[in-house]
Amino acid sequence: MDMNKKIVTTILMGSFALALAACGNDSTNKQAQQQTTQVQELGGAAVTETTADTYQRIFQDSVFLGDSITEGLSFHEVLDEKNVLAGAGKTAEFALKDIDELTKRNPKKVFIQLGSDDILWPTDDPKAHSMKNYAKLIGMIKDKLPQANITLLTVTPVTEEAVKEEPRYKNIADYNQAVKALADKEGIGFVDLAPIFAGSSDFYDADGIHFKPDYYAKLLEFLKEQAK
Repeated sequence: MDMNKKIVTTILMGSFALALAACGNDSTNKQAQQQTTQVQELGGAAVTETTADTYQRIFQDSVFLGDSITEGLSFHEVLDEKNVLAGAGKTAEFALKDIDELTKRNPKKVFIQLGSDDILWPTDDPKAHSMKNYAKLIGMIKDKLPQANITLLTVTPVTEEAVKEEPRYKNIADYNQAVKALADKEGIGFVDLAPIFAGSSDFYDADGIHFKPDYYAKLLEFLKEQAK
């Protein structure tokens, strides 16, 4: 795992990342993640090295673009870093700077999950600001990677405790409706991740926002049909 790359990413976000509570203290989050066992239970079956190899094969032509939530895919080594283009504090606006790198990787499938930080952006209308840049991001991907299939993923829910600490997380459902509307308008894929959390709250890390490794295995299992 290239920890220097993660440190550089956090530094580049600078004061922006500090202004966003979504990722909290990045080093604290990562320390909590490091304490989580890499082998977890998924539907009664352990997420073994063999299972991880299966996901690597299924998503070998995919890139997941997003913020620190998405970054967990590579941080927990569920996917290779080449399949994940994400970082702490990343918003739709910041993601515009990733187009050259995304183009270089030339994926057949692009899964985008942004919004956890966007809804906390210090502006009068965070959702409108985000959707404007989100649409621009999609347009750039279509231009640079016309053969790629693009799928938007909803912002993942947070725990009730996290909402109490940051009330703006109440806007997640409203933001996700805007993401769906954008996907419909752009004629691209959309996946609501809410079913993953039905009847289970064991995926969350200590902050109630980020996730343990078993969530990411569940996520890829949920999305594997989209990768075909």
